[in-house]
Amino acid sequence: MDLRKLKKLIDLVEASGIAELEITEGEEKVRIAKSIAGAPMMMHHAPQMMYAAVPAAAAAPVAAAPAEDAMPEGHVVRSPMVGTFYRAPAPGSKNFAEVGQSVNAGDTLCIIEAMKLLNEIEADQGGVIKAILVENGQPVEYGEPLFVIA
Repeated sequence: MDLRKLKKLIDLVEASGIAELEITEGEEKVRIAKSIAGAPMMMHHAPQMMYAAVPAAAAAPVAAAPAEDAMPEGHVVRSPMVGTFYRAPAPGSKNFAEVGQSVNAGDTLCIIEAMKLLNEIEADQGGVIKAILVENGQPVEYGEPLFVIA
């Protein structure tokens, strides 16, 4: 898909009242969606590639990670991927882990959903959970602190 065509599609989304537009041409797929700030966000899907273009002014501010010195002392379990953090296997189910709960190495602490796959995150050491640093349903970044185990 050529650049002029993409620019016209972005302008169309900006000028119209629609929130999202998706076009497929052969194996190429383009999805343009208005971001929270109102500027369009474009995702171009090729068979093995994905591009996102968001103007710098429209990019959401990055939330500050919890300060390392503000966390309770202990071993920090960090996110191994980017995705959505879930404390339970299904809505309404019992959480995998709670503050004060004793866990062993290999116990499931949470699920991170990434690209429609549910990935169980396990404790890499045993101990007692001192803190859960992420809210249920929140997006997480690679390396973001999730739990503190002491």
